[in-house]
Amino acid sequence: MSRIIRYSLLALSFIALGTICVTAADTDTGEFKTVKKLPLEGSGRWDYLYVDGQSRRLHMSRATHFSVIDADSGAVVGDIPDTPGAHGVALAPDFGVGFTSNGGENKVSVFDLKTLKVLTKIDTGGNPDSIVYHPATHNVFVQNGKGNSSSVIDAEKRQVVATIPLGGKPEFAVYDDNGNLFVNLEDKESIAVIDTANKKVKATWPIEGCEEPSGLAIDRSSHTLFSACSNKLMAIVDSESGKLIQTLPIGDDCDALAFDPESGYVFASNGEGKLTIVHKNASGKYEVTQNLTSAPGSKTMALDASTHTVYLPTAKFNGDPGAHPRPPVVPGSIVILVVGK
Repeated sequence: MSRIIRYSLLALSFIALGTICVTAADTDTGEFKTVKKLPLEGSGRWDYLYVDGQSRRLHMSRATHFSVIDADSGAVVGDIPDTPGAHGVALAPDFGVGFTSNGGENKVSVFDLKTLKVLTKIDTGGNPDSIVYHPATHNVFVQNGKGNSSSVIDAEKRQVVATIPLGGKPEFAVYDDNGNLFVNLEDKESIAVIDTANKKVKATWPIEGCEEPSGLAIDRSSHTLFSACSNKLMAIVDSESGKLIQTLPIGDDCDALAFDPESGYVFASNGEGKLTIVHKNASGKYEVTQNLTSAPGSKTMALDASTHTVYLPTAKFNGDPGAHPRPPVVPGSIVILVVGK
């Protein structure tokens, strides 16, 4: 079957399912706007960000280290050094430690949450990427991009207790309240479902029409997953059955999604230079309510659910920010856009 015919049939099937929702969302006249800009010194590309609403600290990967930033003032309050190939961070406040995924050395750094001092490093699979702490099991799940696996770290003992084969290249991961961890498999157009107690994959759900899924978010109360697809779609999936509920148009080069449980908004950060904002309407369908202009290169973000604020990093680049390989950052040009109402 030709590619044109295949995509035509796919589009018709989405229409039949009522999964495509087209909304004329104004770019910069909606409820959300850029309320502040936080400049950062230095250079180096970033990947994931994480904001701790209680400590008011924003953790941002900076290629070889992590900057720890006051989420309100933008002041850099500390640094986690020696994290080559920095990807993500996960916090285990019940043990007073955090974990960084260092893709360049196939290790995870364990650091003290108060002092930011690195306490130890733990070997993982190839290119540890996304990382999440699962409070119910007190385990950290580290997705290994080149290892096609998830390393499970006991947060208290600070050691790997299991390695879970995933059968594909993992991207972002989120968990529900029923003992499941969901992991996007970028090269399989699917979601792996991990049984967190038994540390094994119990299902793999294909996401029809979702190319190279990366960013992932969850609404735990309604059992809904939101997956970012490289073909400019957000796939909305039932987290209990794996059924595709709906798709929505988003921007190009999206690498992060976030769901705000109090307001019900879903955010998609698109590297092409816009933040797509989604909400459920009165009929129960999700719709795009706003496409806010951000800046080229702003493909990842962090959501502070306590203040309903989104943090979008961007910079000037020596080349097209969406190109592969990614161009270097112009030193001194990094800025975090703070988006709110």
